[in-house]
Amino acid sequence: MKKYFITGISTEVGKTVVAAIVTEALEADYWKPIQAGDLDNSDTHKVERFISNTKSVFHQNAYALKTPMSPHAAAEIDGITIDLKQITVPKTDNHLVIEGAGGLLVPLNDTDTILDLIQPDYKVIVVSRHYLGSINHTLLTINLLKEKGFNISIIFSGNEHKSSESIIKKMTNVNVIGRVDEEPYFDANVIKEYAAKFKDKL
Repeated sequence: MKKYFITGISTEVGKTVVAAIVTEALEADYWKPIQAGDLDNSDTHKVERFISNTKSVFHQNAYALKTPMSPHAAAEIDGITIDLKQITVPKTDNHLVIEGAGGLLVPLNDTDTILDLIQPDYKVIVVSRHYLGSINHTLLTINLLKEKGFNISIIFSGNEHKSSESIIKKMTNVNVIGRVDEEPYFDANVIKEYAAKFKDKL
């Protein structure tokens, strides 16, 4: 069974929607190790609402922090320190989709970042969304993952931007799974359509 780690080139780029699509496509389990803020409507809640299949299991956050900010700072406000030893991957006989927080180098404490949560055997899916500076953010993210030897794919999110996507493909040569368009809304049916479209490329 495979583990897929969903990371983004920044925050608010569409990681949670992509995580839901991959979870639905594989009928996988879902786990967000660290949630910062929005605990009543967390990413786990959102993904759960998007999923139609009955096989997926939604695992509890290792850390559920009250403030919507970088995990290291949110943890400090809660009077705790995030300890990687306390973040244990849920046991499951199913595929597992793991959603990060923000980008790869978001700090968890004084020494560790999101990157330290990614194990060597994980398949990493990078979510890239076009904005001024996004090519740089995408190349930095992918090159760092390449240096570490990870299996990397990319999903574009939002409206198509041909010149950005073209140069990213040429300069990284990584597998492009597809694009999640700027939809009027996302619900279980829309997620299911994308899941069917992406399934064979996962």
